[in-house]
Amino acid sequence: MGILGIVQRFRAHLERLGYSRSTVLMLPNCLQEFLIFTSKSTREITPKDIENYYQYLQTRPNKRRPGGLSESMINHHIFSLKLFFSYQMEIGFLSQNPISGLSFKRPESKPREFLTLVEIKQVYAVTKTAKERAILALFYGCGLRRNEGEKLDLKDVSFKKQILYVRSGKGGKRRAVPMSHRVRKDLFSYLQNGRGSSLEPALILNRNGQRMRGDSFNRALKELMERTDIQKVITLHSLRHSIATHLLESGLSIEKVRDFLGHKHLESTQIYTRIHEDF
Repeated sequence: MGILGIVQRFRAHLERLGYSRSTVLMLPNCLQEFLIFTSKSTREITPKDIENYYQYLQTRPNKRRPGGLSESMINHHIFSLKLFFSYQMEIGFLSQNPISGLSFKRPESKPREFLTLVEIKQVYAVTKTAKERAILALFYGCGLRRNEGEKLDLKDVSFKKQILYVRSGKGGKRRAVPMSHRVRKDLFSYLQNGRGSSLEPALILNRNGQRMRGDSFNRALKELMERTDIQKVITLHSLRHSIATHLLESGLSIEKVRDFLGHKHLESTQIYTRIHEDF
């Protein structure tokens, strides 16, 4: 199979796992660049080939602007290889994973912004519509990722059971998220007074009565933050960080917070324990 065929199958694999559209576009391109660099078949690739490629990325010019690749972009390239070789192992094409024994420098992460409970109350206080409160209910009250909020349908919310179903989370993972009394009230209010009677299956609709996308959610949150005096750069993911921190502060176990957020590994949730300790 040629390089394009390998890349197309990898892209289809990422789509089946439920990765975001941007990831499905970017990572296969990273893989394609690696395969062209090595000029080897998948079975011939060695750890040394990957190390050589990593060294090449340190000096490879950036194709979009002057200078080289950022640490974050280099990390994306390596992440694409980790996913690809794991996929090759899963389907039985490889008996040994050439990247499994290698370690790479991780990019330095910026401090994660989150809102305190007092600040969350300030944000709720400046809401003007049922739709704005519904957005806060999803991304703060339920701790959803942006893509999870985008994909949410009417059928995914059970007011009777007080559960919200995430049917396609990160990595294709499903989970049931308990709704607090406030979340249930705000979502129900939006359905009664803000959504309208559109036949569109999506839960949250844009001004045109169609499924609301990430950029529109971000704009709505930005407008909310501009009404407050909070001097922080807050994104949808910041709301997810905030609820995780607040749940830990309330005494909820890290295992339960992991399940609430839909993390696969406890290490991912432990990021929030460090935030909690610093706070």
